[in-house]
Amino acid sequence: MSAPIRVVVAKPGLDGHDRGAKVVARALRDAGIEVVYTGLHQTPAQIVDAAIQEDADLIGMSVLSGAHLTLFAEVMDLLKAREATDIIVFGGGIIPEDDIPILAGMGVARIFTPGTPTHDIVEWVQDHVPDR
Repeated sequence: MSAPIRVVVAKPGLDGHDRGAKVVARALRDAGIEVVYTGLHQTPAQIVDAAIQEDADLIGMSVLSGAHLTLFAEVMDLLKAREATDIIVFGGGIIPEDDIPILAGMGVARIFTPGTPTHDIVEWVQDHVPDR
């Protein structure tokens, strides 16, 4: 039997709205995925540290503050610096459509926009976990 999928769900920056992140975390847990929710106001370094310490397969970040380009770039750079690029990064929040290709170019695997059904996120996570 293989180990369960492990996802770190994070709220980076100063944004204090975490309802969406908690809804996604609960949906992932209900699907049998192990979730570590880091809480509010996490720095990119704290998020990457948690993902490495928890042996996470994926990092899911919720960003509503408008700082998504900076925050995702920092997480991707830190993963590279820590030789942890096997951890897949996805996210969601209030992210303009025009910024999604920029995030993809950074290596962010997927952005879920507001209104995405949670079962779509769960299915995507299950389909995109790295080989173990």
